[in-house]
Amino acid sequence: MAIAQHIILHEGPGGPFESVAVYDDAADSQPGLLLFPNFFGLKEWDIDKAHALAMQGYKVLAVDYYGKGKRGTDMESSGALMQEFTADRAAMRDRLLGALAELKKLPGVDANRLGALGFCLGGKCVLDLARAGADIKGGVVFHGVYDAPPFPNAKMTAKLLVAHGWNDPLCPPEAMNGLAKELTDSGVDWQIISYGHTGHAFTTDTIPLNENSTFGFQPDTNRRSWQAMKDFFSEIL
Repeated sequence: MAIAQHIILHEGPGGPFESVAVYDDAADSQPGLLLFPNFFGLKEWDIDKAHALAMQGYKVLAVDYYGKGKRGTDMESSGALMQEFTADRAAMRDRLLGALAELKKLPGVDANRLGALGFCLGGKCVLDLARAGADIKGGVVFHGVYDAPPFPNAKMTAKLLVAHGWNDPLCPPEAMNGLAKELTDSGVDWQIISYGHTGHAFTTDTIPLNENSTFGFQPDTNRRSWQAMKDFFSEIL
C-alpha cells in the first residue's frame, strides 16, 4: 500500500482553501472521509490522523476550513479564527458543504460511502454538516461543541457517534442531553459514549491531562474512542 498526500486548493465562501488529501493512489473505489481539525486549524497532527485512516482503506480529505495561510499559533489566535469562522453559521455550513464537494472529486472516492470526523471545533463541523442534510452516511465527533445553529435543521440522514468527556467544561451534561434531544427529535440514528475522568481535548497528546481531568490527553479514552470510531465506520461504510 502506497499512501500519498496531495495539496488540494479549492474555492468557496471565505476561500481560497488549502486542504490535504491522503489516500492510496493505487487503490480502486474506497469510501471517503472528511477530517475536520480542532480550532487551531489544519496541521501535521491532522495529516498524521489522515494517514492512519488511509492505511485502513479510506480516502481522506483533511479540511482547511479557515482559509489558505490562516492557522492558529496559540490559544488566543486560534480563538480569534474560530470566532470569525463560527459567527455566521450559514456561511460556515456552506464552507463545510464545499469541503464535501471536494471530497467527492478525489480519484476513486465512492460517493455512496462518505463520512466525516472531527475534533473540538471540528466536531461542531461534523454536527453542522449533518444538520445541513449532507449526503454522508455518518459522522464521528470527538470532544465536540454541541450548540445548534440559529435556524432549523435540514432533514438529517447521517448516523452520528459522539465521543464525550464527562468532565468537559465546554459541554457539561446538560449540553450533552440537549444534543441528544435535538438528534432524537430529528429522527437521527445516534449514539453518545460518555467517558469518565475525561475532559475536553482528550485526543490531544501534546497537552497533559490537568489535575481536575477537565482538559487534556486521556490515553485510555483516546484509544477507546478511536476504536469505537473504527467500528462505527466499518459498520456503516
